[in-house]
Amino acid sequence: MDASGELRCWDELILDALCLIFRNLSLQDKLTVVPRVCKSWGRAALSPNSWQEIDLAEWSQRCKPEDLDRMVRMLIDRSSGSVREISVSGLPDDSLFVFIAEHTSSLQTLSLPRSEISDSVVEQVAGRLSNITSLDISYCAKIGAHALEEFGKNCKFLVTLRRVMHPLEVADKVCQDDEAHAVAYYMPKLKHLEMGYLLLTSVGVLEILSSCRDLEFLDIRGCWDVRLDDNFVKERYPRLKLLGPLITNDCYERGLWEDCSDYSDSSGYLAWDYIDDGIAEFFDGESSDGGWDDPQGLEGLEVRFYGGGFNNDGFLGIEWPPSP
Repeated sequence: MDASGELRCWDELILDALCLIFRNLSLQDKLTVVPRVCKSWGRAALSPNSWQEIDLAEWSQRCKPEDLDRMVRMLIDRSSGSVREISVSGLPDDSLFVFIAEHTSSLQTLSLPRSEISDSVVEQVAGRLSNITSLDISYCAKIGAHALEEFGKNCKFLVTLRRVMHPLEVADKVCQDDEAHAVAYYMPKLKHLEMGYLLLTSVGVLEILSSCRDLEFLDIRGCWDVRLDDNFVKERYPRLKLLGPLITNDCYERGLWEDCSDYSDSSGYLAWDYIDDGIAEFFDGESSDGGWDDPQGLEGLEVRFYGGGFNNDGFLGIEWPPSP
């Protein structure tokens, strides 16, 4: 509110301020609502500063591979290389991983669980991901110790690694201590490490503990061949929070679950669940205002506007943030 007591219009905010606010919105709102409110909001929605964090973790689990490919490429293009965080599940092939690596020089957090990426492509592009500090390659069944080695060699600032697997994905393997060795030798600065359900042994885990002296959290749930003496761990590594290998109802251990990447208080049902599955059809043509060109693809979307009314320019005025 200015000195005269009149309300200031949100469309008068400077572009950087709008971009900062829009980072707190959901992907759905930024793509479907914001661009059509007014011209200044539309410009902000297209600005690279609005796309420094790209979170497709939930949506990518329900979309078609071709739609996921188009979405990732479009949002990275919008970021103009300034994106710092990318979270997407289930990359369908190596080519999209290559695109991400080649167009995200500022990337710091990369989460690609359940992706179809290979050791060979990691070797090819890991050098372009040198600024990564946090990496999630859980449930990526086509990569192994060689990929971890390449990430470790090239990502010198890496402090968080998530490499959790499903028991069925490792059922055909005998031992995965080679992955433990790659972590120990090439990622000594790790502070947070999750390797749940890998076929590790006590030797492999002890090698990690001996090399990664800054480690604060280690998840080895389901690594049934690991035998560690609790007193030894507490005495030798007093700062370490250790989860597993056994899953118990111990109160101390339950308190560590919120440190895991698969911990969540939510039910998993988001607003996107109620949108027509045809939403991705908009990709065939992006409109000039940054919104979707296919209204039928958003048939199930309910949009609520708060503080209704129009300003002098004929644009809808919105109360922000919306009232509960």
